[in-house]
Amino acid sequence: MARPTQLLHPQRTPVPTRPAATVLLLRDTADGIEVLMTRRSMTASFAPGAYVFPGGGVDALDAASHAQARRRATQSELHLTQAIAAIRESFEELGVLLARRSDGSPADHSDIAALQRNKPFAQQCQSRDLVLAADEVFVLAHWITDRDLLRRFDVPFLVARMPEGQTPVADEAEQFEPIWVRPADALARHREGRFFIIFPTIRTLERLLDYPSVDAVLQACAATEQPLWTSCPRAGLLGGHEARYMEQDLPYGELALVCPDGQIMHALDWQCEAPVALLKNVLRLTAPNPGAMTGPGTNGYLVGDPNTGYIAIDPGPADNEHLEKLWRAAGGDIRMIVCTHSHPDHSPGAAPLQAMCTARPPILGLPSQPGARQHSQFTPERALAHEELLQLAGQTQDGEIRHTLKVLHTPGHAANHLCLVLLEDGLLFSGDHVLCGSTTVVDPPDGDMTAYLDSLDLLSAACTRHCIEFILPAHGHVMGGYEGEAEAAIARLKAHRLQREAKIIRVMQALPQGSLEDWVAQAYDDVPARMWPVAKRSLLAHVARIEASFS
Repeated sequence: MARPTQLLHPQRTPVPTRPAATVLLLRDTADGIEVLMTRRSMTASFAPGAYVFPGGGVDALDAASHAQARRRATQSELHLTQAIAAIRESFEELGVLLARRSDGSPADHSDIAALQRNKPFAQQCQSRDLVLAADEVFVLAHWITDRDLLRRFDVPFLVARMPEGQTPVADEAEQFEPIWVRPADALARHREGRFFIIFPTIRTLERLLDYPSVDAVLQACAATEQPLWTSCPRAGLLGGHEARYMEQDLPYGELALVCPDGQIMHALDWQCEAPVALLKNVLRLTAPNPGAMTGPGTNGYLVGDPNTGYIAIDPGPADNEHLEKLWRAAGGDIRMIVCTHSHPDHSPGAAPLQAMCTARPPILGLPSQPGARQHSQFTPERALAHEELLQLAGQTQDGEIRHTLKVLHTPGHAANHLCLVLLEDGLLFSGDHVLCGSTTVVDPPDGDMTAYLDSLDLLSAACTRHCIEFILPAHGHVMGGYEGEAEAAIARLKAHRLQREAKIIRVMQALPQGSLEDWVAQAYDDVPARMWPVAKRSLLAHVARIEASFS
């Protein structure tokens, strides 16, 4: 974890969560799935006026009513309690009764009419020999309310098929205007400003778009008996407005690093005018070189503080205006300049940045190898060794402070590629080896696919060894932000490469006399054609690895 002393914002404890449950009642139509939603009271303390799925708090009677419910053999005690709560809330808010009689037949209007919404629910059902159909309720997702909000809930989003022959009737106290709506229509109305829904509802409706029928949803949930996704969203500022993100969204890791307790204080807009503080001892300045291969631009980093001086990582292209901003952000006190590799968007700025510094900091890295292209030639003043430590130290009012970067040689993208681990804070500066939102190009002969995959294994082991929680790439946002995600991101990247390689093998077998252009068109048919010339370089790297494995 990042040291508390290096966090930018004062730490605070988020408000504790309350247990709750909500249920998506679904039905099939000729036009696809519809979901039952209602409008919350305008005086509600949480999301007033929003259209939601029925639900509410889990109470002690829900946990005490297990004997009153039918359950699946694979349904946990917790999920059973949550299903009972959702069934109770569906009845209290909408008069929908997910229950069966003793003979197995579904409850009908006579049963609903005999029950009162404001009286103990399970006790009333028992008096009529009704058994709660908890076995027909499945877990879809698990949401934990955002850390910045003053009212927070820990809530499963459950799904069930709407009982046939029943009609929802709102209680006109908490819920109003029950409506059946297709997920796509609800989202469209929300975009038009005619149907207010909050972030978890939006993302849940978006997920439902992938399913053609109620059966498809229920089967997906039944297959695991676990949430299909879990999220405690984080919020940042985009264009001056709040924007919320789930764990799978690209900015999530950056928000977790900068504002771990959920403070909405970090701007996510990409800009190259000023450095962006990620921690007190880590600044990022993005070079003004956006493009298809560089994304928003090349990230240069400054590690250190005014007491220790700074190490500059990847000064970028030889852009004097950008380099002066980097120099000024460090107060001119740059002690070392490290290039992760020799490519022209990473290393050419090293010499002119050095010339700006009075103390002439050494330029460190690994020299480019013979296979490097002409525009990627680089010779450091000193070659770094694998697992070498680069350390800054200084004195503060609280004593000595250190920032230590451990060097890892990670060939693959380039033969002289390095990654760096900030040991005290569990950060991995990944250069181009691991990128946010895209995969890197492996361009032979300097690039080597087997070396690339081996280096991923090395980085995965480093994550475990050094408790790395965040990856800071040369292009894109910080990655990570929840337990095990840094290592999981590396594992997904390796799996993607191996899946691509398996696809290339199938294409080569189907078209043994095909050209590289033929192979790339089929092996990368999920990539825009404008990117095929670049993809062809990685295809060559895969082909070389495949041929070596058969030789």
